[in-house]
Amino acid sequence: MNIEVKPAPAAGAMLAEPVEIARVGVVGAGQMGNGIAHVCALAGLNVTMLDIKAGALDAAMGTIARNLDRQVNRKLISEEDKVDALARIDTKEDYAALKEADFVIEAATEKEDVKRSIFKLLTPHLKPSCMLASNTSSISITRLGAATDRPEKFIGMHFMNPVPVMKLVEIIRGIATDEPTFQAVRALADKLGKTAAVAEDFPAFIVNRILVPMINEAVYALYEGVGSVSGIDTSMRLGANHPMGPLELADFIGLDTCLSIMQVLYEGLSDSKYRPCPLLVKYVEAGWLGRKTKRGFYDYTVSPPRPTR
Repeated sequence: MNIEVKPAPAAGAMLAEPVEIARVGVVGAGQMGNGIAHVCALAGLNVTMLDIKAGALDAAMGTIARNLDRQVNRKLISEEDKVDALARIDTKEDYAALKEADFVIEAATEKEDVKRSIFKLLTPHLKPSCMLASNTSSISITRLGAATDRPEKFIGMHFMNPVPVMKLVEIIRGIATDEPTFQAVRALADKLGKTAAVAEDFPAFIVNRILVPMINEAVYALYEGVGSVSGIDTSMRLGANHPMGPLELADFIGLDTCLSIMQVLYEGLSDSKYRPCPLLVKYVEAGWLGRKTKRGFYDYTVSPPRPTR
């Protein structure tokens, strides 16, 4: 299922059958990477999850096992499904392990220089037919693709967090992305049970173009004394029927990620409405990044979490 239907091909054009993806590589074993590995393995694909830190790989496999257990307990999958999915995931620390992959997706931190360095190390090990994607939530797919040896086989595939739960995936074509790559990745999204929204290659695409400026505005409301952390979040939960207040959501996403997206929007669109709030910058400078550091707009060392302002 797709939210957007692309125009029909020109007269005489032939639509090739999507290239079948059977073996997937995932670069990065963090929150997004392990979620992508989880859904791919559960869909019957062989997965190699790669990270430069063995400890990160061990932690990721533990997370995947716990999340699969939750799905078993909710009767969404069987115990056999869980065992089979775990058996399909291989973990490696060397890019050479991805030499047989049909499709590799990068799920590293939201920093362009980090992603470019990964692609530089990765691409020499890939077979010529291998398609390459980034899970970036905001960075230009055209620019990232141009930094590889295969811009025509490069695409954006932005999963939502948490990946096993959220149904949406944004698919973003760069200017050089060819039709077979687009069709193959759209077919992969269907295979994973996701709903695909096709987004144009503009800063932050669809979801974060709308969502993160709202979060930034909530931080401005806090910065300017319009309301407290609890007042702002309670107002949006009960007044706008949001399942999570914007400041709580920022902590869940990661304040560093929110700041990176706002910087991409501000630099890419040159519009002052996207200027990151100084308070958001200060929290990131302090290392208060949200849930992952146990402190952001809330203090997660206590239960229930307590607002920090």
